[in-house]
Amino acid sequence: MTSFAPPLFEFPLATRISPPVKLAIAIGLAALADLLFWSHRIGLSMVLFAALLFAAALLANHVWSDRRRTLIAAMIVIAGLIPAVEDLNFLSLLFAIGSVGIGIAVASNPGFSKITDGLRAFLDLFLVGPFRIIGDVVRMTNIRAIETGFALWFVPLVFGAIFVFLFASANPLIARWLSVLNLRELSDQINLARTLFWIFLLSTVWPFLHVRWRSWTMHKAVTPPPLPQTSEPAPASDLPGFFGADAILRSLILFNVLFAIQTVLDLVFLWGNAKLPDGISYADYAHRGAYPLIVTALLAAGFVLAAMRPGGPAQTSAILRPLVYLWVGQNVMLVISSMLRLYRYMEIYLLTGWRIAALVWMLLVAIGLVLIVARIILEQSNGWLARMNLIGLLATLYVCSLVNFDAIIADYNVTHSKEASGKGVNLDLNYLYTLGPQALPALARAAQLPGITVRDCGRGRLVSNQEADMASWRSWGFRSWRLQRWLDAYPDTPNETPKTAGGRSQM
Repeated sequence: MTSFAPPLFEFPLATRISPPVKLAIAIGLAALADLLFWSHRIGLSMVLFAALLFAAALLANHVWSDRRRTLIAAMIVIAGLIPAVEDLNFLSLLFAIGSVGIGIAVASNPGFSKITDGLRAFLDLFLVGPFRIIGDVVRMTNIRAIETGFALWFVPLVFGAIFVFLFASANPLIARWLSVLNLRELSDQINLARTLFWIFLLSTVWPFLHVRWRSWTMHKAVTPPPLPQTSEPAPASDLPGFFGADAILRSLILFNVLFAIQTVLDLVFLWGNAKLPDGISYADYAHRGAYPLIVTALLAAGFVLAAMRPGGPAQTSAILRPLVYLWVGQNVMLVISSMLRLYRYMEIYLLTGWRIAALVWMLLVAIGLVLIVARIILEQSNGWLARMNLIGLLATLYVCSLVNFDAIIADYNVTHSKEASGKGVNLDLNYLYTLGPQALPALARAAQLPGITVRDCGRGRLVSNQEADMASWRSWGFRSWRLQRWLDAYPDTPNETPKTAGGRSQM
């Protein structure tokens, strides 16, 4: 039976303010934030809200008894809010948020004494804490069936909705199917954005009002009180049921079905070039969604690591392991399809340094997914997985350091430009100039194309940069030396550059 028990140790704060009252205070703060922030420019209103949140946290957790710590906490908050009073910008916002978090930690946690305690407090308040409102509200109901069902279906439904949203943004066919449901009209009626804003506010302020420090944030000198005697052992985490075997099974079944739809659509239309429905062009399908699909694969990798953690309930399951392998395989296929989408995009809109970086990143994601499967099969630790990914990253970066990407980009863009191939977009000479001297051979070829005029000033600047690189042995490089040999063989103007039978310059 799933249990939403509190962490292994909560510091014994006064409980005269019950959780339902704290929830009412949280709703009041959310209403105040709505009044201060929604559809308004934010400035001094952020300072006011931060101060009221700190005061409400002190009241809700009844930490007034230790006046010294409370005074220190108040001074920290005041100092952190001063930059925001001067001007609200990114840095002052960070100081405001951080001072409130540190202030609450100092006031409510007698074990707070080191910088590392501050970092752990941030983890509790800003990363773990916002998710606790779900379990706390369920515990308030004291209904076991709701608790169990919520834990079993929360992860599958939430992650499933995220995957559907990402697939819809990446695939015009799925977006069209969802549009039939008139979700936009429904969201306009209930103001979905404002509802999500309220949910975000409630989950954000809740850990400040219902402070619960995990045992590893306590100082060693603090002796935890004895655990209450129950018929069930205390769980190792706040919400164990969310990643229990039953919840993982439901998640994997749902996720495999959703990913199978996207995989089949890619196989039919992206790889098979089947005729698309009216109103959707092949370019729309092929050039849309490479990056959302990579985000999908990264989320899937994170879920697999959480679900198949060493020693977890799914690690040795004969049912769950094949579902994980199937899902990871679909994710690898998803990444490969994303690479194909990006390549089709580059065929028309040519190549840039960022698009090459995106291809390399996609390759690393695919390698990471394969390594996750290897970790599960070989029963290795997450430390092993991190080391292998680091080795793969370093090896990839080492190979990239040896590749002349500037010359590759320039040569590809000249070859696939509209002037050379009759399709795609026009050649952007200004971009080629930014690639540096390694673009000179490609510029020489571009000068032979109809409608292309290579400016003498642009080419001369690149030649001057190359001469500066070769002027001293201190700036010598083998790549620059090879380019200099080409320039010595074909000097002066790009029109004097001979071409091979394939149209490429000789180097």
